[in-house]
Amino acid sequence: MENTVTTVASRFQGVIPPVVTPRTVDGAIDVPSLENVTKHLLDGGVSGLFVLGSSGEVTHMTNTERDLVVQTVAGVNAGQVPVIVGAVEQTTNRVIEEAKRVIALGADSIVATSLYYAISNAQENGTHFRSIAAAVDVPVFAYDVPVRTHFKLPTDLLVELGREGVIAGVKDSSGDDVSFRQLLLAAKDIPNFDIFTGHEVVVDGALLGGAQGVVPGLGNVDPAGYRRLFDAAQAGDWAQAAAEQDRLADVFEIVYTPKAGRMSGNAAGLGAFKTALQLMGIIKTNVMSAPMLSLDEDETAAIKVILERNGLV
Repeated sequence: MENTVTTVASRFQGVIPPVVTPRTVDGAIDVPSLENVTKHLLDGGVSGLFVLGSSGEVTHMTNTERDLVVQTVAGVNAGQVPVIVGAVEQTTNRVIEEAKRVIALGADSIVATSLYYAISNAQENGTHFRSIAAAVDVPVFAYDVPVRTHFKLPTDLLVELGREGVIAGVKDSSGDDVSFRQLLLAAKDIPNFDIFTGHEVVVDGALLGGAQGVVPGLGNVDPAGYRRLFDAAQAGDWAQAAAEQDRLADVFEIVYTPKAGRMSGNAAGLGAFKTALQLMGIIKTNVMSAPMLSLDEDETAAIKVILERNGLV
């Protein structure tokens, strides 16, 4: 049997959830609960772990907390799957400093956004990513999340950076399905260039279009469901993939349970994931990072109904 060689970049495919960060009632990082989440994800068959992403509430964390989270997840994982870590800072030198720190703590790859707070353009962001890649010795993924950065990474820039070998791929959370499809088409011939959708509910379509994987916040709740979806897509069983996606779309209804106007959209979505994990007995509380509010008893009861009808509790 002929041996196959897997490059570093091509390790990053499949289901790579953005790991949530549990907190105790007094707001500290809940290390035992974080260990439980990591085990839950690995038991669910995930292909990798994305730490310090938006779903991990990265921007609300101190450097000490970020270090603790990376060390904890990497420790539980113990090399089973790649650990991808967000180096989320406003400008280039801050990203490089953050990246070097988390690589020393166990990151196998780095995810970086465009410049934010700083007002920039495509040229400056090209220099930004080239500088990050030159400063570290692990693959760098571009994280396209304009809802948070207020800058949409242009398709032609991402393809250019991919062809140069500056970035190993893209995590697309733009919500722009047209540009996502255009990126998939434009990058088709770039070897070991992995493109992930951050969508929860159109993953089957993204995989049919040629995406290499998914980074779903809802994957914290039902990693095995996303793994079944990905495996069905890999086998070309699109009917089964769609059926699994339909079920996951129903599970995703948990994010709409918070009362309108009571909390930010960020707190509502991430709080729903945490509340579900609490109901499933995986984490102890649904406490959010300050100043975000947590879901209340009524909202928790509504989530329980959704989890019950999907066999998750």
